[in-house]
This record gives sequence, structure tokens and C-alpha cells, in this order.
Amino acid sequence: MMNKYIFILLAITAISCKKTKNPTERYVKLNPIKEIVIDSLKHPWSMAFLTEEEVLVSEKDGDLLKVNLSSKKKTVIRGFPKDLTDSIRVLSRGDNSGIFEILPHPEFESNRKVYISYAAKKQGIGSATKVVRATLQNDSLTHISTILEAGPYTREYYHYGGGMTFGKDGKLYITAGERLYKEIDEPEIPIAQDVKDKRGKIYRLNDDGSIPEDNPDFGPDAVLGIYGMGIRAAQGITVEPKTGNIWFSEHGTRQGDEINKLEAGANYGWPNITTGGYRSRDYVPPTIKGAVYTNPKWYWLHTVAPTGLMFYTGEEFAEWKNDLIVPGLSRGSLWRFSIENDTIKSAEELFIDDRVRSRKVVQSPKGKLYMLTDEDNGKILRIKNNNK
Repeated sequence: MMNKYIFILLAITAISCKKTKNPTERYVKLNPIKEIVIDSLKHPWSMAFLTEEEVLVSEKDGDLLKVNLSSKKKTVIRGFPKDLTDSIRVLSRGDNSGIFEILPHPEFESNRKVYISYAAKKQGIGSATKVVRATLQNDSLTHISTILEAGPYTREYYHYGGGMTFGKDGKLYITAGERLYKEIDEPEIPIAQDVKDKRGKIYRLNDDGSIPEDNPDFGPDAVLGIYGMGIRAAQGITVEPKTGNIWFSEHGTRQGDEINKLEAGANYGWPNITTGGYRSRDYVPPTIKGAVYTNPKWYWLHTVAPTGLMFYTGEEFAEWKNDLIVPGLSRGSLWRFSIENDTIKSAEELFIDDRVRSRKVVQSPKGKLYMLTDEDNGKILRIKNNNK
């Protein structure tokens, strides 16, 4: 369905160029390369810069770390909440349990606040997506408080979501996955379509976890804080600096991976509409009276499993400025999208000769571009312009 988007795939641009001073040679091909900065990480999920050289790194199968990119020193942050699910012991598939996003407060330098999403456990019940706020002092987490607990706790150990970003409005946006693996297990009202269920939603909160007064109204029985719904497994969420718009990535099942623009009150359709197929091939979603669904801005016709995306604003790749960079787990994808007036105009797949499972892309304060690899020997890679 949604064949009107297929034409976008036909418009893919496969080459990046830059002007040169030689009038007889107007353009030369950019030469992005990958350079290993840090290795021996346990499936790193997220990275946040504290300074140009010092970062916080979350390991899905390990710890929350402070890493110095120059000295290579790694320091385990103490005081992590005791209810963290052991992702290795669970032995689940896909985007399974562990630590997800680490996000400093916009005023971190003065208040030392950080936000962490992770898979929390309750003994004998299962796990749920949880977000906490803490103060980071002397390499320890203190004054920990719960911002969001997207229960119920279940024994489905996948599709947690856990993506976070602060909007230009100062509000905290959080993705929470629907947690199911097969559609046949959906209740009568699908989880992501049920406003009384915390799963399968995108939340907008004040920085202390309270609910903004100008949030959209999903009805008197709706979970507080919902900003968007119809979400299956959204991991990446980011702000477009030029416009303040918020974009997020979405995992499909059999194909159906998407890039969406977040709108207040929007319903992104899962599982009632999808650009792909279902794992439970005989599944037929129920008709929901009055539902209005929002189409993605882009979808792939093959599986990409898009993750922690970002808008590039650096100078090293000047032709990429304001473009959306999207990593993926499947086939080791890394994509660059050009956007005009909320429309994706062109797409380029990078490093097709050197693929690696990619969890997140991050830009340093000085505009350097980095990527996390999702491996047992996980790495922080610097993406450099070899023509510079």
C-alpha cells in the first residue's frame, strides 16, 4: 500500500559532490571514510557528548560509561538503577533488553541532569520500558527519579523503543514500543491503537516528568503524556535544527521500515496500516471507527531496521549540511536524506562496500561525525572526509 511513495525510491541520488577551484573540473566525489576511535564496547546503543573529547556511552549488554575519545579511558558510571534487565541472560532477539538512550539535560553544565531509558524488570513478571532522571556527580548517578514507566511488565523482551530527545520547546520526547513480536498476539484493540495502554506511543513531557498543559487531547481515558500513537518500534528520534521539527525512525516487520515526522495528536497506524507485511501472515487488524492515520515521509522496500538518526550541521561534509543521517541494523545500512519543505527529495546509501550494523550517529560540539556499531566488539567510528 501507499504506492505514492514508491516514486521517491526512483529518485535516489547516489553521488555526493563538491565544488572545486579548478574551472575545468567542476565537481569531485566526496570520499567519506570510517576510522576506529574506540572498540571493545558491548553493543553500544547511545552516545552523548559532554565535551569535545568526553562522552557518555550506553552499552545495551553492559554499563553506562564515560569515555575519553583521546586517552581511550573508559569509566563505569556507578549507581545505575538495580532493576535493569540483564540482556545477556534473557537471550532475546532484536532490540532486546538492556540500557538504551543516554541524554543530557539541555542545561547539563549547570544542573548535571541526565535521562536514561532502559529495560526495567520486576521479578517473576517481566520487563517494561523505563526512563529515569538522575544527577551525574563524581561518575555516579544520584537523586534518581522515574520519568516514565511504559508498562505493563510482560515477558515479551523486544521492541522497547527508548529513543529520547529534547525539542526546541524544551520538552522531552520519548518513544515507547508496543513490545509484541507477532501480530497474532494483539488484543482486541491493538496495543498501539489503545489510548489506555502506555505501549506503542510517543510521549511529550516536561523535564521533571510532569505533563505539559498544551499536549494534544486523546480523550478522558487516555494515558497522560501521549503526543503520538500507532507506534510499533521507534528507536531513533531527533530534532531538525533548521525548523525545530521532530523526526523519528520506525521498525517494520516484513519490510515496512519508515521515517516519520512527528505531529501533535497523530496516529501512525500500526498495526492497522503498514508499508510492509506482518510476521503473522494471516493477521487481519480490526477496523477502528473514526481513526485517521498519518503516512510516513519515507519507507524502504527492503529491510533496513533504522535506528538513532540525526541532522548533520557540521562543515567537514559541507554538501551534507542540514541532511538527515540514518543508520540501520539490517545489512549495515547508513543513509543520507535531503529534505525540503518536509519532503524527502533524495537519498544516498553510504559505505555499501563496508557494511556494519549501525546503532546511532552523533555529532560532536565541533561538528565531527561519529557512529556506533552494534557488535560484540562494538566500536565508536569517526566518519571523516578523506579529501580534506
